[in-house]
Amino acid sequence: MTGAPLRLLLADDHAVVRAGLRALLEGEPDLVVAGEAGTGEEAVRLAAALVPDVVLMDLRFAGGGAGIDGVEAVRRLAVAAPGVAVVMLTSYSGRVDVVRALEAGARGYVLKAGPPRELFRAVRGAAAGALGLASAVVGELVGRVPDPERELSGREVEVVRLLADGLSNRAIAGALFLSEATVKTHLVRVYRKLGADNRAAAVSEAVRRGLLDLA
Repeated sequence: MTGAPLRLLLADDHAVVRAGLRALLEGEPDLVVAGEAGTGEEAVRLAAALVPDVVLMDLRFAGGGAGIDGVEAVRRLAVAAPGVAVVMLTSYSGRVDVVRALEAGARGYVLKAGPPRELFRAVRGAAAGALGLASAVVGELVGRVPDPERELSGREVEVVRLLADGLSNRAIAGALFLSEATVKTHLVRVYRKLGADNRAAAVSEAVRRGLLDLA
């Protein structure tokens, strides 16, 4: 192997998980861990400071609603460290989570329970500008080619999730830091794309399409 090793930043709220990942990754001659973050906010700060080749980002961080999740961290990284690739490393393989992460700009999506070779492949691929998806994730997306006229954006999915929680337009605006007018615009688009004419019908159709899990 020639050239400098790929520098990685690990972002996960569990120190034990980070330690395991570090040991696994640094067993590869071309990979080195440059830093670790325990929150989404810390991941953004460290990525901007360290400028690693790839960030391995957990999808969901513990600590309640005060902190940002992995998807929001990916969005912020696009501004704070635009040249840094992100691979999501998570326990969640649901289609809606995969779509949200990829729309935010992630270049890979790997499951923590998957084989190490998929993780290595995704990291190296992301660093080279490719897209690396775990086989289980590909299975979630097969046969579901997005239709731009009917596919909800990541933000629209967030709006529908809050609709399902029973929030009013004002409450949704507060939760997403948007104006009520912007929320109404999102709802118009959501209704059109889902073929719904009210909130209940929109939520029902979103569940049918696999965009929401109300279990």
